[in-house]
Amino acid sequence: MPPPANHTSAAARGSREARGHRDDARPRQVPRRLPRSRVGWDRKFRIVMIASFALVGWIGLKAGLALLQARSQASQESALISSLRTQHRQLVAREHALYQPATIEGDARALGMVRAGERPYVVISASGR
Repeated sequence: MPPPANHTSAAARGSREARGHRDDARPRQVPRRLPRSRVGWDRKFRIVMIASFALVGWIGLKAGLALLQARSQASQESALISSLRTQHRQLVAREHALYQPATIEGDARALGMVRAGERPYVVISASGR
């Protein structure tokens, strides 16, 4: 069987390639592209980015809630401090009043005490008691 028409012998082909000539000027076709990665990095990257954004958002939300709780607790504590200051002022005023001689004498008379040298009187009601 004779060789095909466009088929040249190996010796002729070798001598042409040695001189820098080629049979056809078109580039050879690559039979197949390289196989694509089956991992799907773009999808995995998107999933990781969404997860990381969700994590950062969750941490930020928790920090914001903690800040709001701290602010409300601070306002409660400042209200308590102001009420305690008011109570302290009242107690200091009461303490000063208790050390006044007129207050001491009035409390003593309410308990039934008399000064030295005074004559005590006992009042008996008209009903006989």
